Amino acid sequence: MSDKSPQVSYTADSLIHSAKTTLNTQGQALIGLAQRIDDNFSNAVEMILQCRGRTIICGMGKSGIVGKKIAATLASTGTPSFFMHPGEAFHGDLGMVQEDDVLVLISYSGETEEVVRLLPSLKEFGNRSIAIVGNPDSTLGQHSDCVLDIAIDRETCPNNLAPTTSTTMTIAMGDALAVALMQCRDFQPQDFARFHPGGSLGRKLLTRVKDLMHKDNLPFCAPNTSLQEAIAVMTQGRKGVVLVQEEDRLVGIFTDGDLRRAMLKDAAGMLNKTMAELMTSNPKTISQDTMIVEAEERMLRDKITLLVAVDDQQAVTGILEIYDR
Repeated sequence: MSDKSPQVSYTADSLIHSAKTTLNTQGQALIGLAQRIDDNFSNAVEMILQCRGRTIICGMGKSGIVGKKIAATLASTGTPSFFMHPGEAFHGDLGMVQEDDVLVLISYSGETEEVVRLLPSLKEFGNRSIAIVGNPDSTLGQHSDCVLDIAIDRETCPNNLAPTTSTTMTIAMGDALAVALMQCRDFQPQDFARFHPGGSLGRKLLTRVKDLMHKDNLPFCAPNTSLQEAIAVMTQGRKGVVLVQEEDRLVGIFTDGDLRRAMLKDAAGMLNKTMAELMTSNPKTISQDTMIVEAEERMLRDKITLLVAVDDQQAVTGILEIYDR
């Protein structure tokens, strides 16, 4: 006897219809949730703002999975937060809870045993709590300091069993809290970047030329260096460029592109010419403290592949190439 469930015939149209129904149903539920937002929401935001400790998110099963996302969003947007598993909390992890912490307890039914049985301990500790529930009259709703009602007519699940629309409402409520808190704290992109230094925004807002430029074994030569000698310096430097300096002052630059053009123009007579004759004078430089995104924009705009980085005294400190990351 096969263990596989019988399959129902389907078509591409029926699958598309199913997806549209699911998304439309959840969209309507979100609109309904927005229309029900009241003072309980502002009270919850105020409670978290006044909290001198952390915001601890707690939920079981699918609510716990969503809770982890809410905790991560809060933590990355200026609200110190972490997720605490209610089962583990009941067996010792309540030691993570400090006196000044606020707890956000998630249970659509409001009767999840692992969450509800934490209430007496939290009351004893003196912690305030916010309930995200589908039934404000539930045990969790009645014994929390603030209740956020996310009730829905039914789950999108065709059997009205799997948490689908209810988890969408939960995560949306968490996002609404995070955004409101960001606005109250005047949380700016620079603040966001501080918590995301490895992301693209962090790189855009925090990384400077000096963080990425090549600083070691820079290919320097003097103005009286012959082309033949300069080629050796360029090869050793492996940057496709020679920096021409006179008395520690940058006076010119000579690139492999300049070399190709020079050889095409007068291959026979080039080798004995000096950098003073061949270099590009007054090369483009950039402050080592410039943000990397500004440097890249400049290179793309000017159609150049590298910039010479300098310090406040205009001394050469490095070379930045357009593909440095």
